[in-house]
Amino acid sequence: MRSVIPFDSNQRLLEQARYYIENPGRILEEREKAVALLLRALKAGDLELRKELILLLGSVAKEEIYWPLYDIMKDESEPDEFRDQAAIHLAVIGPFLDDPQSLNRKLISDISSGDPDLKTRAIMAVGWEGNLAAVLPLIECMYEPEAEIQELAVSALCNLKDSRLMGLLADRIKSCSFDQKRAILFNLWRFKDKEDEVAAIYKAELESEDSVLRLDVLVLLGQLDKRPENEGIYRELLKDKSSEVRAMALERLAELDCLGPEDVLPFLDDSSMKVKRMALMILQSMKGGTST
Repeated sequence: MRSVIPFDSNQRLLEQARYYIENPGRILEEREKAVALLLRALKAGDLELRKELILLLGSVAKEEIYWPLYDIMKDESEPDEFRDQAAIHLAVIGPFLDDPQSLNRKLISDISSGDPDLKTRAIMAVGWEGNLAAVLPLIECMYEPEAEIQELAVSALCNLKDSRLMGLLADRIKSCSFDQKRAILFNLWRFKDKEDEVAAIYKAELESEDSVLRLDVLVLLGQLDKRPENEGIYRELLKDKSSEVRAMALERLAELDCLGPEDVLPFLDDSSMKVKRMALMILQSMKGGTST
């Protein structure tokens, strides 16, 4: 008597899901069937496959995926990293939903819940461009005692990309904790239409006694358009007691294309190997530019 080989429908489902991952163009040709299948596979696959499915569905089926993402975000039986990914993707697709208000109300309610895990993920999820309904709840979170909540709220507020929030964040810098100040500074560059004000805030923070903060600000100034007027500031920082600040100041000056070999050569004798390496890299790039 022949042995019967059972049909593994779950395995077949996952094989079809992988087929669509490898051939995303077929989803557009078979959209209704493909999206339904991928949503079923989202509950059946291993973690890595499910991560890929979130990315795929987030690009081709935003209206169909946002409630499943919300359910994953809230499900305590799911791995933390998967719940985080679901929250982040809600923020990514939020601006493209036809009617996000029901989702928005749920997320804002979750922010005021007593569950700290749900609260942090809801803050991450609600921060999408133009989501003005989230402004007040997020501002309230900026003043909560937990540092993680404060920093997530700052990031989410900046993701809204409403330049009217710039003044609030700039004022908050004056009285907040060091960690929250860093969180604000690391997000201000996103306000592209307020770049002059952002540059002024960054330059003011270069007066800080904290070398870590000075280095942070130098890194952040590189996120803005090149500003020749910063040359004097960078040259002054070449004398900074922090070797990391000196190296970064050299790099910023090189980006402004205002260094000659005579400016760089003395730093080959700097006490810091990091500064020496930066000087050597800049001199090599000058040679390469000359020879071309």
